[in-house]
Amino acid sequence: MAALDSLSLFTGLGLSEQKARETLKNQTLSAQLREAATQAQQTLGSTIDKATGTLLYGLASRLRDTRRLSFLVSYIASKKIHTEPQLSAALEYVRSHPLDPIDTADFEQECGVGVTVTPEQIEEAVEAAINKHRPQLLVERYRFNIGLLMGEARAVLKWADGKMIKNEVDMQVLHLLGPKMEADLEKKPKVAKARLEETDRRSAKDVIENGETADQTLSLMEQLRGEALKFHKPGENYKTPGYVMTPHTMNLLKQHLEITGGQVRTRFPPEPNGILHIGHAKAINFNFGYAKANNGICFLRFDDTNPEKEEAKFFTAICDMVAWLGYTPYRVTYASDYFDQLYVWAVELIRRGLAYVCHQRGEELKGHNPLPSPWRDRPMEESLLLFEAMRKGKFSEGEATLRMKLVMEDGKMDPVAYRVKYTPHHRTGDKWCIYPTYDYTHCLCDSIEHITHSLCTKEFQARRSSYFWLCNALDVYCPVQWEYGRLNLHYAVVSKRKILQLVATGAVRDWDDPRLFTLTALRRRGFPPEGINNFCARVGVTVAQTTMEPHLLEACVRDVLNDTAPRAMAVLESLRVIITNFPAAKSLDIQVPNFPADETKGFHQVPFAPIVFIERTDFKEEPEPGFKRLAWGQPVGLRHTGYVIELQRVVKGPSGCVESLEVTCRRADAGEKPKAFIHWVSQPLTCEVRLYERLFQHKNPEDPTEVPGGFLSDLNPASLRVVEAALVDCSVALAKPFNKFQFERLGYFSVDPDSHQGKLVFNRTVTLKEDPGKV
Repeated sequence: MAALDSLSLFTGLGLSEQKARETLKNQTLSAQLREAATQAQQTLGSTIDKATGTLLYGLASRLRDTRRLSFLVSYIASKKIHTEPQLSAALEYVRSHPLDPIDTADFEQECGVGVTVTPEQIEEAVEAAINKHRPQLLVERYRFNIGLLMGEARAVLKWADGKMIKNEVDMQVLHLLGPKMEADLEKKPKVAKARLEETDRRSAKDVIENGETADQTLSLMEQLRGEALKFHKPGENYKTPGYVMTPHTMNLLKQHLEITGGQVRTRFPPEPNGILHIGHAKAINFNFGYAKANNGICFLRFDDTNPEKEEAKFFTAICDMVAWLGYTPYRVTYASDYFDQLYVWAVELIRRGLAYVCHQRGEELKGHNPLPSPWRDRPMEESLLLFEAMRKGKFSEGEATLRMKLVMEDGKMDPVAYRVKYTPHHRTGDKWCIYPTYDYTHCLCDSIEHITHSLCTKEFQARRSSYFWLCNALDVYCPVQWEYGRLNLHYAVVSKRKILQLVATGAVRDWDDPRLFTLTALRRRGFPPEGINNFCARVGVTVAQTTMEPHLLEACVRDVLNDTAPRAMAVLESLRVIITNFPAAKSLDIQVPNFPADETKGFHQVPFAPIVFIERTDFKEEPEPGFKRLAWGQPVGLRHTGYVIELQRVVKGPSGCVESLEVTCRRADAGEKPKAFIHWVSQPLTCEVRLYERLFQHKNPEDPTEVPGGFLSDLNPASLRVVEAALVDCSVALAKPFNKFQFERLGYFSVDPDSHQGKLVFNRTVTLKEDPGKV
């Protein structure tokens, strides 16, 4: 019967029967709406009109602080709040003013109570907006974005009724343009999306998510300053939707502001059990970048709570990569810095009846619906004694855990706070044999360091409730957790376990193999940190998980290297060329610009002698149509020399393979301009060059539907080709590991750390933007 009464009450508010039945399924919403409608009826003494009913439903569905329900209903029922903009302002006001009493005068001013907007004012505001855009309106007619006119009128008349503004806009536009014509009904042509294959031909500055193009992409700093408008200000954590308030919250926030001075504080909290990858680059840019963009600080905090998996080399590598990307932590901290305090708080949690020692085994806790612990209600005193016994090493591993009494968003019940591990810790040695978990440690370390914005990837959203619960359970400062989407790449594997498998099977050499997408691998391959940071900016600070094509990252890398990598010449598959009429008795010194587009950046010198080496592919005895390089009757220019060579004789070995060419040369300005200019080397260095392709053949090597045999079966056999005797001009002789060059017509290359005295090793970073066949 009660359900029928509620159904009648809700339909009386103007809800359709279907909407009313859906509302009844939500117990919290239906109880709040029932209370609001009942109070409004008592105030009005009559039935509730549809406009009031809509506002009451909006209030019941959006109000989080139920203490304010009666206060706001009184304003709606008395018609002091009678529009949607006023209701939105009222809800925002009570959310940002959680303490009693509410200043009613300030509330009414902020919510437009008593403000009357006349039809004449609406008419004038709409007329002003139309006059501003009249030329464009007359050209585009009904294709013009009418919402823009409504938005500008609303900006002038904040408390005006939206429907009245829309009606006035429609009427004035009709008066200006007249009725719609046939041409007005045609769809506005969409801007064509650039094909992914063509994006490499343009500057990466024009490339954004999913291969679309834009005239301008905001820099990462600009984006992050923009994010500050969405996030709470330091000390205003309570304004965040879903933030849990307690009687102590405002006092704790006041103390927090006294300590931080209102400064933005973030942290980057990696586990030191693996090498950072391209996804971490987004996290580093977001955490350090957000703090930097808003004049704040960022901690680098190692989540070193699992001594079994941590290695010293990972700590060092992570610090190196953060610095390499251009960021300096305010302080490097460790979760283990706070082990003593975390233990004290765990004891306090037990004392408050919010944690207990449990003896269920790990396998019993797995699955979707594990059985509740039979030890959940054990006496607090008993759990205190048992927890102390855990600390003293009286339980074996897996025999006892400390669990917290809460249910998380994903339905996981009573997450583990402490477990027994008899592995010495790299920093605390044998002091502890119990170690805290991520669910217990993370929010409390954030609290200790007074983090204002705990930025983490979307998969941690299920832990947000435990984050707020634990800080509030202990009455400590509670930061705000914000989630963003992970960054993934096609044709890549980044999980630590799978990279270890690749190393173990010999598919790659180590974590820094240039075919991987770990940051150490990308650095070794020659990717400049600016290119990676620009890529993160291009991807943007998205909430949704993003999976990008590798060539979009490569396009960002090219943009940087084009401006920073000096030019050199190299020949991978060489063909010896003898100039029979060389114009000098000895070799000539040729001045080659480091950056041909900007000769103010200097020159380097290379020798030009009677014997030069060219790419074997730059010569053909029997060329196909369209071949523009060296052939019989088809001379070519040698880049930077000012000379053109013409074929006179082809020298072949016993097998018929071309071994060398004899040519004559002339000044380039002494005859017809050749169809092409090719690169060359003379008196070169012999170097090793490593040419990399994608490690995997399919976009999603971990997807069993795409690769049924597993990712190890999807390896590309041509992912690495080593040219052991490449020839490079002598200008690179003094190059050091990680120095970068553009080998003309070949691509961008970086000196590998395997280089040693007398033998340089180069990794191809990326190819040039031009098609491989273009000269």
